[in-house]
Amino acid sequence: MSDTVAAEDYYRLLGVSRSADAKEIQRAYRKLARKYHPDVNKDAGAEDRFKQISEAYHVLADPESRAQYDRFGPEFRQYAGAEREYASQTQGAAAGGGGRTRARPGPSGFTWSSAQGGAGPGGASVDWGDLFGDVFGSMRGMDHELTLELTVEEAFRGGARTVVVSGPDGGRQTLDLQIPPGVLDGQRMRVAGGGGAGRDEGGVGDLVITFRVRPDRRLRLDGKNIEMDLLISPWEAALGASVSARAPGGPITVRVPPGSSSGRRLRLKGQGMPQPGGKPGDLFAKVKIMVPPHPTDRERELFEQLQRESAFDPRRAS
Repeated sequence: MSDTVAAEDYYRLLGVSRSADAKEIQRAYRKLARKYHPDVNKDAGAEDRFKQISEAYHVLADPESRAQYDRFGPEFRQYAGAEREYASQTQGAAAGGGGRTRARPGPSGFTWSSAQGGAGPGGASVDWGDLFGDVFGSMRGMDHELTLELTVEEAFRGGARTVVVSGPDGGRQTLDLQIPPGVLDGQRMRVAGGGGAGRDEGGVGDLVITFRVRPDRRLRLDGKNIEMDLLISPWEAALGASVSARAPGGPITVRVPPGSSSGRRLRLKGQGMPQPGGKPGDLFAKVKIMVPPHPTDRERELFEQLQRESAFDPRRAS
């Protein structure tokens, strides 16, 4: 599951009470999954919501992880793991030292004492330095997040990109990325070792990149499909034509059928976003009829002649 799902209450995400049983949780998840699945819901944010409810379901559907979540909250993985490590350490110390754990100076001089049969003079003690120093000291570094904005053409091509992010030592580090061709809006990429520093032998966290593909005046992204405006003249629209255009993948020729009005979408199969190892999207050329902004005298004369002779009324035809 994703490490970067927002720390929102899982019960509230699924719309169930904290006393809900497994069947209630499953029913709630199925209902929400049908609503927010990215193959069904194309609204902005639907895919992120689907990931969140999926994370919530997988945690609450498992009795053990649900119990840990109820006890520790959104950071249950971190704290439950620390608790297990602490229990392992104390059990090992008990086996080798008559049930006693060693005492070491704790932060601010605070020591928590415990012993089998109760605490007292000479009893075993465990200080906060043991609990939060040794246990939490060996922790993996936090993941860092970065949103990277691309044009449709940049997302189509992929390629090398350099970013400057926070380094493990708190300074700045430069990372050279290789963006795969065909990344989609909202898609994520994990860069190992690009996150925060770990403690002791915990290891460095990762950099999690979320791609945002921004539309422009000519190109728009719809899932893995691309829509582009195809500018044509009135006579090309009326009579039909083969029109040259620049697509993200390079120059193309689009066959415009006679009688094409503005808004007509012409499909070019397989020329949308590439999907390595999968089926590419389609390219849709959307007809947009343009008229001469400053017609010559002859052009005006021909348009006036057409106006006199044509019986076509677009308002009545529609």
